[in-house]
Amino acid sequence: MAGSSSSLHLPIPPARDIPVTFSASLKSWWTAGEKQGAAAEERLLRRLPFFLQESTPTPTVGGGPAIARSERIELASPRHYLNCLSIMATNPSSTAPPPAVVLHGYGAGLGFFFRNFPTLATWAGSRGTNVYALDWLGMGRSARVPFRVKAKRDDVPGRVREAESFFIESLEEWRTKMGVEKMTLIGHSLGAYFSVAYALRYPTRVHKLILLSPAGVPHDPDNLTMPSRELTDSGDSGNSASARAEPASASGIRHIRDQQREIKREESRSRRLFTYLWEEGWSPFQLVRSALFWGPMLVGKYSSRRFTGLTEDETRDMHDYILNITLAKGSGEYCISHVLAPYAYARMPLVDRINALKIPITFVYGEHDWMDPVGGLQALQNLRLAGNEKGRMFVVPSAGHHGKDTILQNTVLGLICVYFVTSVYLDNPTATNDLLMEELNLADQQQ
Repeated sequence: MAGSSSSLHLPIPPARDIPVTFSASLKSWWTAGEKQGAAAEERLLRRLPFFLQESTPTPTVGGGPAIARSERIELASPRHYLNCLSIMATNPSSTAPPPAVVLHGYGAGLGFFFRNFPTLATWAGSRGTNVYALDWLGMGRSARVPFRVKAKRDDVPGRVREAESFFIESLEEWRTKMGVEKMTLIGHSLGAYFSVAYALRYPTRVHKLILLSPAGVPHDPDNLTMPSRELTDSGDSGNSASARAEPASASGIRHIRDQQREIKREESRSRRLFTYLWEEGWSPFQLVRSALFWGPMLVGKYSSRRFTGLTEDETRDMHDYILNITLAKGSGEYCISHVLAPYAYARMPLVDRINALKIPITFVYGEHDWMDPVGGLQALQNLRLAGNEKGRMFVVPSAGHHGKDTILQNTVLGLICVYFVTSVYLDNPTATNDLLMEELNLADQQQ
């Protein structure tokens, strides 16, 4: 890639240390806001040697195969916009494959993929195409507009359709405005769920789906999917974090399910309270915001132990980024109880809907994932029964790791603070990046 462009960047103060005292938490809470959120995101993006500030001219000589810029894409409705990172090939090809669009999970943002962007930029540069990463409307640093569902509580199809449309239609408007004819969607968790929902509504606009720990796929009568584990689990720091992703096997799936059953047996009354709050439409981030001055400390307990695979500076920068998007005005986060029932299985499971798609679809789960991989296997079977043989499934080793840490297990806020920012792509970026490169290059052959 291109050499470092740090000399072209205006200085940004370093992120504050993760707060461990009330006074430090108060200072972090007091300074949080849109300006601080923009700085937090840019700290992560400046780790990319090919990232250019908005005011930096595009290099004409001596550049690498791709450059990246962050921009706000205005939508038709007033004060509606999507935050977008564009990674563009410096030598576009007339035979380039469709661009890839990276879509984050619940309550996260495009900055979570900072360890994956270099590989995606290499792919974009080598194929003469583009890669985009978006913040969903109402999440990350996109517009925090009011989220409302008018359907009655017992009208599940109506609630699901309205909630999905909030995200799907803004993505479609972005696609039209950017002039993208067709795209490969790389979605994580709830972003994977919405990627499938988008493909079902706009099938001619999707080239391929790559679904990382997808939410909402299976029927879940045993309740083995556990979003609360995202906060109580530790990141994997084992030596196998660079091992390659492996095709899913029956024994591997049984191993993941056995782990899920074991942890399920340890559930407490706190999780029953979590179920009640979920059904009442509470947002995990709403409770963090309600904690006021203590909010940064709550987020700090999560971020300081979740990202054990990151360096100290990276962890501090990630904490500042998470804090600012968490404390931002509530918006798209309120979708969660409309599309997913408690414990993150869908009110209208994708396993019953996905067989309408005729495109290549790849499911990716972590070795210690808290999303039930059986849903992926069932979805692949349904696709084959419908005549689609272009489905694949992989398991990434040393990813989605769970531990026995009990720092937050006995607090309601701890169980429901920050859920869907699990990290197959952060726990084992090497294996995930290799797999992404392989799947993107394979897409043309699968058509």
